[in-house]
Amino acid sequence: MQKVYPIWKHTFWPDDGDDFHYKITSKSQRFTLFWNPQIPTQLKPLTVVLHGPAGIGKTTLAKKWMLEWRQDKLTKTLKSAFYLSCKELSRQGACTFAELVSKTRLDVQEAEIPDRAQNILCVIDGFDELRVPSGSLIHDICGDWQKRKPVPVLLASLLKRKLLPKATLLVTTRPGALRELRLLAEQPVLVEVEGLSELGRWDYFLKHFGQEDRALRAFEAMRSNPALFRMGRVPAVCRVACTCLSRQMEQGRDPAATCRTATSLFLRFLCGQFEAAPAGRPRAPPPAALRAVCLLAARGLWARTSVLDGEDLGRLGLQESDLRPFLDKDIVQRDVDCEGCYAFVHLSVQQLLAAVFYVLDSEGQRDRGSRRPDIGGVQALLSKRERLKNPYLTRAGYFLFGLSNEQSARELETTFGCPVSAGLRQELLRSLCGGREPLPWTADVREVLHCLYESQEEPLVKEAMAQARELSLHLQTEGDLVHSAYCLWHCGDLRKMSLQVEKGLFLEDEGASQSPAWVDRWQHEHHVLRLWTDLCSVFSSNENLSALDVSHSFLSPSSVRILCEQITHATCHLQKVVIKNISPADAYRDFCLAFIGKKTLTHLTLEGSAHSHTMLLLLLCEALKHRTCNLRYLRLGSCSDILPQWDEFSLALRSNQSLQFLDLTASELWDEGVKLLCATLRHPKCFLQRLSLENCHLTGACCKELSSALIVNQRLTHLCLAKNDLGDGGVQLLCEGLSFPDCQLQTLVLYQCNITGRGCQHIAKLFQGDSCLTHLDLGLNPIATGLWFLCEALKKPDCNLKCLGLCGCSISSFCCQDLASALASNQKLEALDLGQNMLGQGGITVLLEALKRSHSPLMTLRLKMDESSGEIQKLLQELKDSNPKLTIDCQNARVTRSSYGDFLFRTP
Repeated sequence: MQKVYPIWKHTFWPDDGDDFHYKITSKSQRFTLFWNPQIPTQLKPLTVVLHGPAGIGKTTLAKKWMLEWRQDKLTKTLKSAFYLSCKELSRQGACTFAELVSKTRLDVQEAEIPDRAQNILCVIDGFDELRVPSGSLIHDICGDWQKRKPVPVLLASLLKRKLLPKATLLVTTRPGALRELRLLAEQPVLVEVEGLSELGRWDYFLKHFGQEDRALRAFEAMRSNPALFRMGRVPAVCRVACTCLSRQMEQGRDPAATCRTATSLFLRFLCGQFEAAPAGRPRAPPPAALRAVCLLAARGLWARTSVLDGEDLGRLGLQESDLRPFLDKDIVQRDVDCEGCYAFVHLSVQQLLAAVFYVLDSEGQRDRGSRRPDIGGVQALLSKRERLKNPYLTRAGYFLFGLSNEQSARELETTFGCPVSAGLRQELLRSLCGGREPLPWTADVREVLHCLYESQEEPLVKEAMAQARELSLHLQTEGDLVHSAYCLWHCGDLRKMSLQVEKGLFLEDEGASQSPAWVDRWQHEHHVLRLWTDLCSVFSSNENLSALDVSHSFLSPSSVRILCEQITHATCHLQKVVIKNISPADAYRDFCLAFIGKKTLTHLTLEGSAHSHTMLLLLLCEALKHRTCNLRYLRLGSCSDILPQWDEFSLALRSNQSLQFLDLTASELWDEGVKLLCATLRHPKCFLQRLSLENCHLTGACCKELSSALIVNQRLTHLCLAKNDLGDGGVQLLCEGLSFPDCQLQTLVLYQCNITGRGCQHIAKLFQGDSCLTHLDLGLNPIATGLWFLCEALKKPDCNLKCLGLCGCSISSFCCQDLASALASNQKLEALDLGQNMLGQGGITVLLEALKRSHSPLMTLRLKMDESSGEIQKLLQELKDSNPKLTIDCQNARVTRSSYGDFLFRTP
């Protein structure tokens, strides 16, 4: 205990030791065992894991608990504790566990430890600092105290409870190593260390600045950047911010500008340490010293460590004297836990200096990774693959973009006298594009926008965003709002935007309360809504933006109103809008109100169980009846309250002359509702051309009404009845209407409608007459016994069928000869889906041989082919050579809706 105690006084935060809080993230009921002496010992032992970012206070908290444990403040039965620093031990050679324990000066004899293990607390500090390959620790586990093993193996054995199985373990780690730790620890209790609370950060600023007005100005400047303010939970970041902002304010500069990005704050902190003295004499270190410390930072970053020793310096060709200017300024410090080692004042400072390593314009400096296998190049630093393996690289990548800013580059050059690479901007663009043009927005858009925001370099942002036509934003934090709004202002050619808002970003319950917590949350909400307003303003400022999709989002009444205000603006030119699965439920009503009189709107989707509301339907009817309504496509998915309001809805459909496509998929229409709908369809002023009633709880009883409507209504050309239990009787009634010459239906989707071979016979008779039907989907119906009738119909010259979907229809190889004969005779069929049918090698060969011999117009053929013989491969190649227009999809493993059904009702 005497050995570790002197270290503690260096790690506690002055006057702030108790001003951070921790949050139990899982197994919280088990965490109480750590404190409660009344819990039976058989429920133990525990493994408690403190996790959080660098500098958040994990070591401080662990040592504090260890001290309380040792001083008997928690329980009278637990008396012994020892501390293992992974930073120090990772540099030690192989030893026995007995030797390892002896170095802690534990006040228990080695022979007594196994007997007293349940009274021992073992602290394993800095698990993430172990220098071992990922996954390697789960091998070579050892339970022998006297067997020499590498230290990481001994620590892994301790975590796997092969050594001291009854001891209580307390482990600290950064989040990046949690996955590895979970592989070793048995049912760990995870405790997230959140660091300084907002009040704690304010107290820190107030103590530093002394005067409340100056402290408040600096504090608000930092709070204006959500990401930076969140970083301020770490005391070292608060120190950096206070030091930098104090200097900026003394020089009469705006602290808000300094806090716009993390790069600007940390760079000005770094440069501020070497500003000219009052007498005017420069104090900046020579360029060689900057290159040396940047090389050291980059080496540590790629090695995933913030602590480096003399051997690391030697491998880089460096000496301590090379780092002297930065040691004198405490930017690099001698590590108090690990003798002979060096650490940066904070991980963020190390990441900044690593980024500077890549921008220095010296020969080979930026491409040093090509000659140093332990340091990657720029493209490796920014690659998603490397960032997943090494989370430390992420913020260094942000800093690299921040250093591309012209003002930041000039500040770096002025302070240190090192020229900055002129080609950095193009290299960063190449990293975003992945060597392709245009910018691949299917990539990690959230990361891209963060990088571009960090640059604050408008030419770079405009060039990167110039090719963006569609953008999908997943908004999780305030920072996402800031980054997205900034980049959207430089995205003038954007056509479509999708939004997904995570739960917790907005205050969903806006009911008034007098509690201090609610007041604080409302003040925070006010700030978030300002950021949201900035983002939403793009809808009224970008005249090219024509499509919006808001799905799976948790909004608030205020955020919905802000978005709706932008939609109603005269300069908003939205044409296609999707509102799907959002909360609160009243949001659907507010959107419908915004759409009344919106003459640019042509396509609208409202979907989600929460949107079924009487007022919503009434407002939607008002929108349809409005004289400026140009809506052509309307989807009301999962609507349960449509029947009580059908009179109003029917009147709206008869009044509106623009609506052509109505999709009521998954609505509770039932047979009763279809009767009301058919009455509307028969009205001469109904202009619907496409109608989808998929999964609307229909039966064959409604088909007589549908058949009658198909005869009378000569505008309806597309009808989807998929996933309704129509049966063979219902199909027979439908076919009666379809056989009338006045029926103009061209597309019919009967996917998964419980149709058998008998129903297939009724359908086959249609094509023996003068039917207008050109597209038919019978997927997922067991019609194999009636397939012969359909094949015979396909041979008729008058058959107009162009697309036929037979996916998953229980068709076997015995049916393939009939299909082959039909394909050889038919001169109109262009697409055939036979996916999810067990045709066998022989059946597929018969089909391909028929296509090879005939002059079939078929352009698309889908087959289920798990394996193929050499003969089939040869036939496929011959068909490809002889008919290049024919596409044969053999890789399909569909079990859901046929693509022919999909495309029939795709949004126009």
